[in-house]
Amino acid sequence: MLYDPNERRIRSFVTRAGRVSTGQQRALDSLGPQFCLPYAKAPLDYAQVFGRSAPVVLEIGFGMGDTTARIAAALPEHDFIGVEVHTPGIGSLLKLIGEQDLHNLRLIQHDAVEVLRDMIPPASLAGVHIYFPDPWHKARHNKRRLIQSPFVADLCRHIAPGGYLHCATDWEDYAVQMLEVLSAEASLQNTADGYAPRPAWRPETKFERRGLRLGHGVWDLLFRKK
Repeated sequence: MLYDPNERRIRSFVTRAGRVSTGQQRALDSLGPQFCLPYAKAPLDYAQVFGRSAPVVLEIGFGMGDTTARIAAALPEHDFIGVEVHTPGIGSLLKLIGEQDLHNLRLIQHDAVEVLRDMIPPASLAGVHIYFPDPWHKARHNKRRLIQSPFVADLCRHIAPGGYLHCATDWEDYAVQMLEVLSAEASLQNTADGYAPRPAWRPETKFERRGLRLGHGVWDLLFRKK
């Protein structure tokens, strides 16, 4: 098992070095100081961070950031904080921010569990997006999955009443686990009878479209904070 040496908890991710492209490195150097927030053990002041007061949505594990950039562009009245541990993903999304002139996105390169604990004020989020998290598909690795009851309970403490939690996965057994865990959380209410239709704000990815053509399933779960 992968434990944090300080907190003795199982990690839900493995840090991979990955290759940073020239364009990604250029974005890291030129846009990182403006759009990346350093991890700190202090709650964020959203109005100060974004220069305005607007609903804030947290995305955990945005990968290479294409979906995140598309959502931020489509919802300019919202502000978004994306958390990702892998440097190529940070560089990729920064590059998209520059190309699309997006101003409602900030990025944090750190463990989402610690960001949530130390930087996100209680009951402050309008929404949370967790799209296609690592399924840890081998049974002996299932304990590393992010969507577990203790994490969801902690997550809900940071979502404002009426806010939402939106998850998506293309692994059916993980979808089943997600539905069980989220349904068991007393502070959440399912917006659908089981799995939800894909909300308009979540664009289909190329990978997702390819999977659907091959007959693979994709499951969305959309819950509201009571």
